[in-house]
Amino acid sequence: MPNLLIALLVCIVVAVAAFAIISLFDQRSERARLIRERLASERKAPERAPEEELALLRDEQLSQIPAIDALLRRSERVSAVQKVLSQAGMSIRAGNFLGVCALSAVAGAIIGYWFGKRVEIAWVCLLVGFILPYSYAAFKRTKRFEKFEELFPEAIDTLARAVRAGHAFTTALEMITNEVAEPVSGEFRQLYEEQKFGMPVRDALFNLTDRMPLVDVKFFVTAVMLQRETGGNLAEILDNLSYVIRERFKIQRQVRVYTAQGRLTMAFLMGMPPAVVGLLLMISPEFVRPLFVDPIGHFLLVAGITLQTIGYFAIKKIIKIQV
Repeated sequence: MPNLLIALLVCIVVAVAAFAIISLFDQRSERARLIRERLASERKAPERAPEEELALLRDEQLSQIPAIDALLRRSERVSAVQKVLSQAGMSIRAGNFLGVCALSAVAGAIIGYWFGKRVEIAWVCLLVGFILPYSYAAFKRTKRFEKFEELFPEAIDTLARAVRAGHAFTTALEMITNEVAEPVSGEFRQLYEEQKFGMPVRDALFNLTDRMPLVDVKFFVTAVMLQRETGGNLAEILDNLSYVIRERFKIQRQVRVYTAQGRLTMAFLMGMPPAVVGLLLMISPEFVRPLFVDPIGHFLLVAGITLQTIGYFAIKKIIKIQV
């Protein structure tokens, strides 16, 4: 097994060195290609019809190394990873993030084999190490969404006051970027800049829902689009929307109070078996060792983990109430 790990590390080092050498020769040609494409698009701009909608030209690279970027762009899953990273507010690119996942997997495999002295444990630690960075990104994404939902009614109130004071809708968007904290200010700043540089307001609002796939944001975009197409008092619509969002928050907090016992039960049932096994390993290792050595013990471990997983999702489905 040590020889296998040494060979794996040598392969990784050689691959990284090869990609670095290739990138040195490929980087200039890639930049030249990007410049040629941008110049070509600028030359074709006068040929477009005046009524044709112009979209913003973005160059979102998945990796700073051109060869890896061209390879990663062929995969939709890598693009989905980049979207999750952007929604989490992380500036790292998907290519670098996958490299971090690979390094974490290798480190987990080495640590697992170092302590467990078994190939099976090393493979499990390798899988856990690979998933761990993505779990962290998903956690940050969830926290950022929660922060956005908390500050979103304040942004709607600011927008309603600006519209009531006589400001244009686009000007009111700029006011939100200066008066509301992150992450709301950053998302509305991008919304304002997109429509400022030529993107139609409708498309910019749809991009907001793509970056923030939340129910409240969809309500906001739908209300604004209906008002722009059919008319009406936008300030009054925004006030009502802000009131509805705040009432939803009140109901959600009440639901969390009512489901506290279920969440505590789920945490207790999920944490008790590993804690008991760890305690027995410390007090009486001989008593628990057959669970990890005997084939019947392996079967019982798999059955126990499976039942724990089923119980987790069952309890979570019971206590999760949509508001």
